[in-house]
Amino acid sequence: MKNSKVFFWSIVIALGGFLFGFDTAVISGAEKAIQQLWQLTAFEHGFTISIALIGTVLGALLGGIPSDRLGRRKTLIWIAVLYFISALGAALAPSWVPFLIFRFLGGLGVGASSVTAPLYISEISPAASRGRMVALFQFNIVFGILIAYLSNYLLAGSGDAAWRWMLGVQVFPAAAFLLLLFRVPESPRWLITKKGRVEEGREILRIINPTSFDSDVTAILTSQAQEGAGGESLFTRKHMSPVMLAVLFAVFNQVSGINAILYYAPRIFEMTGLGTNSALLSSAGLGLINFAFTLLAMNFIDRFGRRKLMLIGSFGLIVTLGLVARSFYTEQFTGFTVPILLFVYIAFFAFSQGAVIWVFISEIFPNSVRAKGQALGSSTHWIMATIIAFTFPYFAEHLGGGHTFLFFCLMMVLQLIFVWRFMPETKGTSLEQVEKILVIH
Repeated sequence: MKNSKVFFWSIVIALGGFLFGFDTAVISGAEKAIQQLWQLTAFEHGFTISIALIGTVLGALLGGIPSDRLGRRKTLIWIAVLYFISALGAALAPSWVPFLIFRFLGGLGVGASSVTAPLYISEISPAASRGRMVALFQFNIVFGILIAYLSNYLLAGSGDAAWRWMLGVQVFPAAAFLLLLFRVPESPRWLITKKGRVEEGREILRIINPTSFDSDVTAILTSQAQEGAGGESLFTRKHMSPVMLAVLFAVFNQVSGINAILYYAPRIFEMTGLGTNSALLSSAGLGLINFAFTLLAMNFIDRFGRRKLMLIGSFGLIVTLGLVARSFYTEQFTGFTVPILLFVYIAFFAFSQGAVIWVFISEIFPNSVRAKGQALGSSTHWIMATIIAFTFPYFAEHLGGGHTFLFFCLMMVLQLIFVWRFMPETKGTSLEQVEKILVIH
């Protein structure tokens, strides 16, 4: 990345992804202690795990509103505040109900972050490097997951309050995120299309791309004249294609089983006969593989394109999920068979769906409805994540691991068909050019 300022802005915004990932995965190390401490029933336990996801759904559904009204930057500042309050409150919660409230607030932050952060980065990135820049958000998500797993492993032996430390350490990155946000500018596309502050937006675009900023401003104004300032409905015929792509992409992301595996990794590994410490360490291994292959995907997403990564990933997910299902059906759990298969699964997921989802959804909607479209894709993703996280313990117990992982496998067959038949390529194309390809005029 030649422009150091744009890279710095993207890194700061992507810290929201780090907190997103940390908040998502940290509960995996604390969930059993919390269940025992407050003597939760199976229903209460599932509700405790999924309460953050319920907040995430609401945050994603509503995240487009402050993004459009307050601006991307101010919205992210409030998200940072939510992360900080949630981490501190959950760690100090005296009983179950306050714990649920603070985890819910953290979920609101995660959901709104999944709308606003990719939106902001896509709007400040040059077309040639947009995939890599937006993928920084996903990179930081998996980095947050990795740090959460490692932190859980290191803190596991710190006594009865271990789970409180696991949740509480998040206050430090949340504070850093909040402070650094005051060093980034507002999105130039928001300034031009939502507030009519053309010259202010032009100056930021000049920093982003000194050679083409005038033509960028012209393209944004032309798009605005054709589409309107954003008061129109997302659900119209001309937006039918990006709406369908965003919803299906988000659904397939979750029916791959990714969040069931990330949330319940220690429990899945214990189902195969691993001890508690080995299960926690294997979970940290998942985080490390996720991190490494997301980093690899960042180097290929603008070179190979979004569609090719998705095709490769779909084949890999079908094979690995099928083999995990077979292991559960035959109860062949010798050694580390299932952990190794899930390591390979995570590698394929990180290289495809994990790296591509936030990039692709942030690219396919016009300027006038991009925040609404991002909110639709993100909320669909989190609604499905909530359903999967809430139901996984029940189905794993009553249907068994074989049926559960076979379902995920069959869903990836459908994803392969979707990518092959319907997913367009968006690499190296400006946001305004993508609009011309996908929107029916």
